[in-house]
Amino acid sequence: MTSGEWVIAFATFAGPIFAVQAQKSIERRRDISDRKQRLLQTLMATRGARLSHEHVGALNMIDLTFYSRVLIGHSMRTKKEQDVLDAWKEYLDHLSTPEPNEEAAKAAFYGSREELFINLLADLAKERRFTFDRVHLKKGAYAPMAHGMIEEKQLAMLDGAAEVFGGRRPIRIAPEAVAAPDTGVRRQTV
Repeated sequence: MTSGEWVIAFATFAGPIFAVQAQKSIERRRDISDRKQRLLQTLMATRGARLSHEHVGALNMIDLTFYSRVLIGHSMRTKKEQDVLDAWKEYLDHLSTPEPNEEAAKAAFYGSREELFINLLADLAKERRFTFDRVHLKKGAYAPMAHGMIEEKQLAMLDGAAEVFGGRRPIRIAPEAVAAPDTGVRRQTV
């Protein structure tokens, strides 16, 4: 065989293999991009309900979603992906910090937590090529007051049930005034 024939034979066999590998690479990139997009969408949709399971689940997926490939000992992460991971680590550290006891310190504590969350959302949005201003990220969510009231009542009921079932509080039973049944007989009053 001549060298030209070898080239044609190689191209005949290797061409489909390279095409399949290229298609798989494109699909992997699309899958990663879709996961990043869903994560941002979930955090944006639930930023007014940070105790929801969806919100917490999305936060916990950040490490996996932005892990990136490692090639010959080097991370293939972009700077924007690393910024997201750094913002998440700061926010997670703050979420793991106990709340202070003093009322004055609580305001600063929760203000800092809010700022770190907004930083995370901003970095996620930048990585996905969205431009949101910080005010929109902070105040652009709709969260009905009724949802907050329902969550507070549910928490109060759970706390009360835990105290009763834990033996720290008895169930209170109080007599109630009940009207006498109407028997149809009229009494005369003098």
